[in-house]
Amino acid sequence: MSIIYSVSEEPPPSHGVSDAAASPATRAHPSPEDPAQDRRESSKSLLDRIANVFHPHELQSQDELLEAIRGAHGRDLLDADSLRMIEGVFSVDSKAPDALKVRDVMVPRAKMVFLSIDDDFDTVVNTVIESGHSRFPVFGENRDHVEGVLLAKDLLPGLRQREGEIDLKSLLRPAVIAPDSKRLNLMLAEFRKNRNHMAIVKDEYAGVAGLVTIEDVLETIVGRIKDEHDREEEVLIRSLGERRHMVQALTPIAYFNKTLGTKFSDDEYDTIGGLVISQFGRVPAPSESVELGGFVLRVLSADSRRLLTLQATPVGVDEL
Repeated sequence: MSIIYSVSEEPPPSHGVSDAAASPATRAHPSPEDPAQDRRESSKSLLDRIANVFHPHELQSQDELLEAIRGAHGRDLLDADSLRMIEGVFSVDSKAPDALKVRDVMVPRAKMVFLSIDDDFDTVVNTVIESGHSRFPVFGENRDHVEGVLLAKDLLPGLRQREGEIDLKSLLRPAVIAPDSKRLNLMLAEFRKNRNHMAIVKDEYAGVAGLVTIEDVLETIVGRIKDEHDREEEVLIRSLGERRHMVQALTPIAYFNKTLGTKFSDDEYDTIGGLVISQFGRVPAPSESVELGGFVLRVLSADSRRLLTLQATPVGVDEL
């Protein structure tokens, strides 16, 4: 006897159907509850997923992946900002052979703003105001011996008292130390884990090489982050006419040599200001000068602790 099903009826479930008889769709896609499949999916990195979107076949290297992403940008699938951020991610990826290290993005020692553990309250406040920074390394015996970090906000209670002296040591936070060879992805992970914003960078000889902030690392990925406290980039060397130049004391010696044709060594001193101070053995006062490498270097501005600007004039040329 034949059995006829109406359109609204479904045939009874089939029992004992072999795997071979199962539909191809059923065999090809495991159940969503399959834990093994979940683990395989979760193990895929973000870069793998991006690659699958932009390039169907399996890529063999990061260079191929990056080329695929750039190709997507060329086909208007990615805008320029997105491409730059993805390239920034590659630059800090620990698997990249040329991954950036802390030394590549740090603020060099010559540009750091230090405080001394012996500074009085007024000196500390003036330095904070002039620099516009929020965190300051504080040194003890010398600048390679960092006692800790001062947060500008920790000075607020003292502003009401207006005392001439301050127990700076009692306000210090522990300084985070990082080797200059540390990879940026590890530095970023440490900042996030410990909720720190700044680390003192040391070289292989345990000397202070510079400092790095979480902003420095993030800017590597997303580009320059400007806020209301950022100042315009200062011109390091500005022509005053008649072969005379105004020079920022923080100008790297290598840049000074390249610009003015000198041959000063930067083995001992990084900046032209450091070189000038070494000749005096102290911080010279405005209008004092020294003759070096065929130039007269005259101090234009300085404070009690550092040089600010110099005038560089070839020997024999009127300084005016």
